[in-house]
Amino acid sequence: MTKVMSASEVANNPSAEKFLSPSSRERILLAAKHLFARNGYENTSTVAIAREAGTSESQLMKHFGSKQGLLAAILDRGWAAVLERVRALPAEYRLGDRLFAMLEAVIIEMDHDAQLKELMTLEARRVRKDSRDVLMSHGYGQFTELLDAVLLDMRAQEQIRSDLNLEATRAALVGMVESLLRDQVVAGRSDLPAGYNFDDMRRLMRVLVPALGS
Repeated sequence: MTKVMSASEVANNPSAEKFLSPSSRERILLAAKHLFARNGYENTSTVAIAREAGTSESQLMKHFGSKQGLLAAILDRGWAAVLERVRALPAEYRLGDRLFAMLEAVIIEMDHDAQLKELMTLEARRVRKDSRDVLMSHGYGQFTELLDAVLLDMRAQEQIRSDLNLEATRAALVGMVESLLRDQVVAGRSDLPAGYNFDDMRRLMRVLVPALGS
């Protein structure tokens, strides 16, 4: 009897996904996400990704243009899930609650997907050895624009301190979330103490976000 895999088993086994989906693009995305998270971006070749996906390197280049384009597509898919949560927030949310929920949406999506968390925290926006450019995914840009809009509205309604630079505030909030997630990833590979969970991160943000209006 053929075993029916659960969704989590498929997500952690890109080789299995190719038997469930006819799309070579989807198989390449899943294989690359798996290999990048396991071996690192620099240590993963496009040949290895194509082999894992059961397709050709030419198909990879056709769909994504380059290895960096493939990483950007993986990150954009992750940010798309975050943005979907953000755009589903009730319109009647107070601005402070909306800001908190936006940051929480990032943690929720990363907490659900360990491979994506690794790539978001260890591989995104790094300077590559073959380029001085920093990868900026489209989804991340959209998220920061939404954050900036909320902070501007908070400033207009005097819900945030007037002496705070809003771009610096946004950078600090995003940096806080990324650092919390990154230390969890690093702790899994080293002796760095990071003994906190989703609830601990959420509780911390509940304290810090209202402090912007003190």
